Amino acid sequence: MNGKFHKFVSFYWPYLGLFCADLLCAGAVSGIALLLPLGARYITKNVLEGDLTLAAGKILQAGLIMLLLILLQAGCAYFTDYKGHAMGAMMERDMRAELFEHCQRLSFSYYDDHSVGDLMARITGDSLSLTEFFHHCPEDIVVNLIKFVGASLILFTIHWKLTLLILAFLPVMTVYTLIFNRKMGRAMRRSRERMSDVNARTEDSLSGIRVVQSFGNEALETEKFAEENQRFCKSRKEIYRSEAVCYGGADAFANLIPVAVVVFGGLSILQGSLDLADLVVFLLYVSYFTDPIKQLIHMTQQFQEGMASFHRFLQILDTEPEIKDQPGARELGRCRGEIEFSHVDFRYQGGGTVLQDLNLRIRAGEYVALVGASGVGKTTLCSLLPRFYDVTAGEIRLDGISVKQFTLHSLRQNIGVVQQSVYLFSGTVAENIGYGRPNASREEIVEAAKRANAHDFITALPQGYDTDIGSHGVKLSGGQQQRLSIARVFLKDPPVLIFDEATSALDNESERVVQRSLEQLAENRTSLVIAHRLSTVRGAKRILVLDGTGICEEGAHEDLMAQNGIYARLYRANLAETKTE
Repeated sequence: MNGKFHKFVSFYWPYLGLFCADLLCAGAVSGIALLLPLGARYITKNVLEGDLTLAAGKILQAGLIMLLLILLQAGCAYFTDYKGHAMGAMMERDMRAELFEHCQRLSFSYYDDHSVGDLMARITGDSLSLTEFFHHCPEDIVVNLIKFVGASLILFTIHWKLTLLILAFLPVMTVYTLIFNRKMGRAMRRSRERMSDVNARTEDSLSGIRVVQSFGNEALETEKFAEENQRFCKSRKEIYRSEAVCYGGADAFANLIPVAVVVFGGLSILQGSLDLADLVVFLLYVSYFTDPIKQLIHMTQQFQEGMASFHRFLQILDTEPEIKDQPGARELGRCRGEIEFSHVDFRYQGGGTVLQDLNLRIRAGEYVALVGASGVGKTTLCSLLPRFYDVTAGEIRLDGISVKQFTLHSLRQNIGVVQQSVYLFSGTVAENIGYGRPNASREEIVEAAKRANAHDFITALPQGYDTDIGSHGVKLSGGQQQRLSIARVFLKDPPVLIFDEATSALDNESERVVQRSLEQLAENRTSLVIAHRLSTVRGAKRILVLDGTGICEEGAHEDLMAQNGIYARLYRANLAETKTE
């Protein structure tokens, strides 16, 4: 709890001066509000009941002072309303930036278990609700405490017995509020979770809208969304029910106070212990006494929502990346590309063993193909080299040094990955190719596109390299998308390449074009190629066959076919499949 408090307070430090000025102005607004009824009391009790010959001047003087106080109050209120909210927005910006930066460092295993929709809800929705919380929480506490304490002191000076009477309501209101506040807090947390579920369902369905419509499952997706939406609606109704009981009861207690003042104040006038002027002023100050109580009680909703959002924010921020730089990690320059897997074991969290006691040595500049049935660990093996996951046991070395001894950034700068599922960002062709090296010039981007056999189709686009390709590159064909991803890797120019079934999703003509680009890219680089269509790697001098226990066969295409083992069986089945396409 102490750590959470320090983390919460840390967001105020960069804006400490603005924060203090905001609280000072907020205090001034409350203080002036307390002074104004005293001006009315001065006129009614001191001026009008005294020498009336000088009354007009004194009234005008008091009125002028009250006018100046009102103008000062308006200026302070403007500052708190504008600058205070701006401070909350800047704190929200800082928090969202910190959360996004932390998400960039989280390991693949975290994203295996968490939906993007839920993370988006926390980065956007939760942080947005914290803007008001950061601004209003301390400000409202200061404002209402000043009003409450100031009004209590003034009321004591007017009639202390009547003040003690209204203070007797406080313990009952406090206990009542605390009981129902806990229920409201639980309802707030459930509602936040349900909102994340709605976002996750929305993101999942809309991201796969082409699949949804191709299967005609719009009604099914609508039904799934309606279920999550209904659960969210139910959670909101729980909040509103808790609010109604909590606030309604607290307001009823607060409304009883002026009634008690009128009744017992009237009796006090009859007894001669209170005069009418003081009762009027007392009633004016009762609102300054009850309003802060109401405000603080109603602020519990904002507090509950804010703390629920802050708790969800900390849930992510407190998650340590599984894969990170080890102490003393060093920068890796341009490596030669010699790779060695030594007694490597790997298993996914909550899953079975994928690789066991795997030993493999790849020479710098060597072209190695990995084949085998689905699920035997080909992609996993390649994911271990750039440390997308860490080995369970054993060691992976690059140029004779454990990959864990290098910084993640420098290690991954030396490795280029071309995947079957291409991910392109919204934006232009040039921006997507330039992602391989953000500081690259236009000439270097064009050269990379030419080497990837992409220049011709790019120049045929409406705006050439400045053509917007749409969300995830939907305006391009599969082959065009793949060639852009290859151009991106050409621009990066890494000494080690991983091709993860880079052509399996393409038609034959596109595959031939992309295959030529891949072959050109692989020249003079260490290359690991995961192949679905074995015809694309039959020219490789070294083919490794995985069967779930490790490397079961190894050799060139002709040697493996002569062995008539797993590779030969896979190749013949693959060949028959290709002929039927």
